[in-house]
Amino acid sequence: MMQKQQLEVELVETDRALEELKKTTDDDAVYKNAGSVLVKAKKEDVIKELEEKKELANTRAMVLGKQETRVKENLKEVENKINEMIRGMQGSTLGPAGGPGPKPKTE
Repeated sequence: MMQKQQLEVELVETDRALEELKKTTDDDAVYKNAGSVLVKAKKEDVIKELEEKKELANTRAMVLGKQETRVKENLKEVENKINEMIRGMQGSTLGPAGGPGPKPKTE
């Protein structure tokens, strides 16, 4: 769940960066992060990198979504089995009228 939220934030930031880049002219200087430094880069290269990053993030988000769905289904299945076991245990300790069953004989 947390990873999916991080990916969504990354997608929003990437979209925002792409929008800003598309507003620039070919004469404008463009810089990109290289660790803790900014380096000058070609606008087309930066756009291509950001679009690849966006595509990868979308794919990862889709995979995480499918995993989340599978986990929820498995959790629901386990919950149902536990509930059945609890009902089975309650049913075996009750007598015919719904009250406690007969007391065991003590010698």
